[in-house]
Amino acid sequence: MLNLTCKALSALVLSALSAFSLAGEPADKAIVDKLSAALASPAMGLTVDTVETSEMPGIYEVQFESGPMVYATGDGRFFLLGDLFQVNDGQFVNLAEQRRDAERVAVLGAVDTADMIVFPAEGETRAHISVFTDITCFYCQKLHKEVPELNKRGVEVRYLAYPRAGVDSPGYRQLVGAWCSENPQETLTKMKNKESVPSKQCDDNPVAEQYQLGQEMGVRGTPAMVTGTGQMIPGYQSADQLMVTLGLN
Repeated sequence: MLNLTCKALSALVLSALSAFSLAGEPADKAIVDKLSAALASPAMGLTVDTVETSEMPGIYEVQFESGPMVYATGDGRFFLLGDLFQVNDGQFVNLAEQRRDAERVAVLGAVDTADMIVFPAEGETRAHISVFTDITCFYCQKLHKEVPELNKRGVEVRYLAYPRAGVDSPGYRQLVGAWCSENPQETLTKMKNKESVPSKQCDDNPVAEQYQLGQEMGVRGTPAMVTGTGQMIPGYQSADQLMVTLGLN
């Protein structure tokens, strides 16, 4: 009896370990079809895009097209909207946020730095941050004053446009003026210092596209910084604080 119990326990452990190792893998077609049918809601505009295994055995990650990612049971009768945590040696690890970090790295990696306004590090580049910015934002102006110190400490600052008031707003036109100028770095700096500069407009600019990208990534205000590892930092941090966040202090 004891031997059978041990075998049963061993089988359960191996099954659990197998489920964990397969986390992030595409689900079986039967599961995908079942969840796609159960969770689709045409009235709410929800269509299932992908279904993958999760770190929790028996629970699947269901990503809706242009919608949230939820955790669902295999029969589709129950789902949770929120973050999945793992308890690891007494520490709580946000697995959902780790997933978002990886997605942010991939998304920003596809953006050409030539379409950003980049302030490179002095000497060796120890890290970089991508910053969704708006010229009319006070804390964006405050953060920009920290850029020379960040550059001095080896941090490259890559700006992306995020006009808070939307496309065709005054802030949008200011950002277009910075991106379209002959010297985007200088123009952006002058604008954030509230200096008067000519606002050159051009059709070939990435401002609207970057604004849309920010919205898709969950940016809700500026500045919004993303580290090289994909961590999202909402709001302002001083150079000293950022060095700690980046692990470079």
